[in-house]
Amino acid sequence: MESEFVAWLRRHAPAHPQLTLGIGDDAALLSLLSSQCVVTSDMLMDGVDFVLSDCDPRRVGRKALAVNLSDLAAMASKPVAAIVSIAVPTTISLEVTKAIYDGLLELAAEYGVALAGGDTNSWRHPLVINITAIGEPPQRGVLTRSGARAGDAILVTGEFGGSILGRHFDFRPRVDEALCLHQRYDLHAGIDVSDGLSLDLSRLARESSCGAIIDASCVPISGDAFRLAERNPDRGSPLDHALSDGEDFELILAVSAETAERIVADRPIGVPLTRIGEFVAEPGLWLRSESGDCQTLTPRGYEH
Repeated sequence: MESEFVAWLRRHAPAHPQLTLGIGDDAALLSLLSSQCVVTSDMLMDGVDFVLSDCDPRRVGRKALAVNLSDLAAMASKPVAAIVSIAVPTTISLEVTKAIYDGLLELAAEYGVALAGGDTNSWRHPLVINITAIGEPPQRGVLTRSGARAGDAILVTGEFGGSILGRHFDFRPRVDEALCLHQRYDLHAGIDVSDGLSLDLSRLARESSCGAIIDASCVPISGDAFRLAERNPDRGSPLDHALSDGEDFELILAVSAETAERIVADRPIGVPLTRIGEFVAEPGLWLRSESGDCQTLTPRGYEH
C-alpha cells in the first residue's frame, strides 16, 4: 500500500522551480534564494484538532498545511516547501488518505508551496499529521514577537470567535496580507492567533517586555461568535468568544500609532484591518470599556 500511495503522490505533487530533487529519494533538495530559511512545524491529531469521522478528509489535509502557512505569515515569510509526515489508522482506506492529500495539495498549489517529501506510516490509533513548512525571509528581515513598543497600536486582521463552527477548517492563512504589509509599512512585531486573541496577544506583549490594553468596543467579532453565544449563553458573550476561542488564524500586529492610521486609511489588503488597542510599558493585559475604565484581563485560550 505504501509503494502504491507514494507512486500516486509523485504523480500528483506538482513540480516546483525551487525543488531540485523531490519525492522519491532519501531527502529533498531545495534551492533557496536566501542564505537563511524560516522553519515551522505543526502536528494535528484526530480527536484534538478535528474529528475525521465527522468531516471531509480534504478539509483535514487543507487545515494541516494552512496552520503552518499561518505561522510563516506571522513572520512575514514567503512559503516555499512543506515536508509532510502522516500516521494513518489501519482502519481507513487508501482513498481517504488520498483525499487528505488532495486537500493539502490544492492549498499548496494556491500558495506556490512545493511538497518536498515526508513519511507515511500506519498504526492502530487515530490519524496524526505533522508538517514542517519552510519559508524564505523578506529582504527587510522576518517579523518577530519581540519588537512591540509602549505606545504602539494593536492592529488585527479579520474577525474573531466561533471558529469551531467551521472556520478552523476553511480560514485563509494571511500570507499575502503579511507580505504586503511588511513591504509597505514599518511593522514592529507580529503573531498569528492560533490559541486565542487574548492569549496570543499576551504572548507577543511578554516577548516584547510590555503590556497591552484592548478596547472592548473595537474588537471585530465574527457572526459565528454571536451564534455560539446565542446557543449557549452560559459559555460567555460574543466578546468572550472573540477573546478566547482560538483557531482564528488572523494576525496581530504592532505598529506605531501614526502608521496604524495610515494602514487603516489606505486599506492596502482585501481583508479588514482594525485597531483594537495599544501596547503599554507596564506588563499585563487589560480590557478597556467605552467609558475608559480598565479591568485586568486574564489571557484565555487553548493551552496545549
